[in-house]
Amino acid sequence: MRIGFIGLGRMGANMVRRLVQDGHEIMVYNRTPEKSKEIEEEGQGAKATYSIAELVAALEKPRAVWVMVPAGDATEAQIEELLEHLEPGDTIIDGGNTNFHDDVRRHGSLKAKGIHYVDAGTSGGIWGLELGYCLMVGGDKEAVTPLEPVFTTLAPKGGYLHVGGPGAGHYVKMVHNGIEYGLMQAYAEGFELMHASSYTIDLAAVAALWDHGSVVRSWLLQLAARALAENPDLSGLKGDVEDSGEGRWTLSEGIDRSVPLPALAAAVYTRFRSRQDDPFADRLLAALRQQFGGHAVKKS
Repeated sequence: MRIGFIGLGRMGANMVRRLVQDGHEIMVYNRTPEKSKEIEEEGQGAKATYSIAELVAALEKPRAVWVMVPAGDATEAQIEELLEHLEPGDTIIDGGNTNFHDDVRRHGSLKAKGIHYVDAGTSGGIWGLELGYCLMVGGDKEAVTPLEPVFTTLAPKGGYLHVGGPGAGHYVKMVHNGIEYGLMQAYAEGFELMHASSYTIDLAAVAALWDHGSVVRSWLLQLAARALAENPDLSGLKGDVEDSGEGRWTLSEGIDRSVPLPALAAAVYTRFRSRQDDPFADRLLAALRQQFGGHAVKKS
């Protein structure tokens, strides 16, 4: 199948590689032209283009273009530019971590122009080239079905599902990432406790052990074992953990639907705390203890 692909970051470039390895014809465009040229020069079959107009012109009608750029303003701008060149019957696939509310809005506005819109929640990270990408796809069936050869190439066996209408793909991916936050936090806290214990425990060995028959085995645990084997004390790393938005959106959805999400809430707020240095709240706690009990305080 021939499609256009916009965005050749770490994940996008590997997705293109996986597609061309399975015989798809991929016309690529990246804001930094060197990346387009680089992936073409790998000789696997991707073809570089150097403008959106050139990308669209290289595709057969009805055209399909996969957008894999950062969610938010970058995706919005890219879709607006695409609309200057696409025609009724063409399809835009958004594979980034877009808020599902934006998907619903875009689907409506694009449908009025005769353009199909598909949201593809994509999980797999830098390992997707080798292992495949889990794809949670939302959109109208008539838009999704013609693209299934692409989805089944990108995904491992059993790793693709059309989960529902417009926005459903990114909704399921949002919840997936919220669960991921909680799992990561639970592993982090458990390993910290073992690290602080009076025992000398080989944490990498324990992580590897738990991945064999334990009820907490998972791919994340395999990655923990790998990280700890490479750097047992995690020296040189700063415990500053960013979040890309999906955890916040999942919490917001839980509030809107009165669904309690205490584990996710703790994980999200712990990430916020990890980025603080001597926060005001801690200084106020110290001041209050001094005020009511005369407790000693440390001066900065």
